[in-house]
Amino acid sequence: MEITKDTLVGELIRNKPESVDILLRFGLGCVGCPASQMESIEEAAMVHGLDLDQLLKALNA
Repeated sequence: MEITKDTLVGELIRNKPESVDILLRFGLGCVGCPASQMESIEEAAMVHGLDLDQLLKALNA
């Protein structure tokens, strides 16, 4: 699964549960939040002030 800026956080967690560790490491502690089901990786990065490119690189590694 290629993870893009448009991938929903909830979809990512369902399809690649090991990504939770990466999200937590980047400071996205709301992985269990209901809003994460409808939030894209880009939106989550923006809300949390994260570098989207670095996050995507880590998630796709």
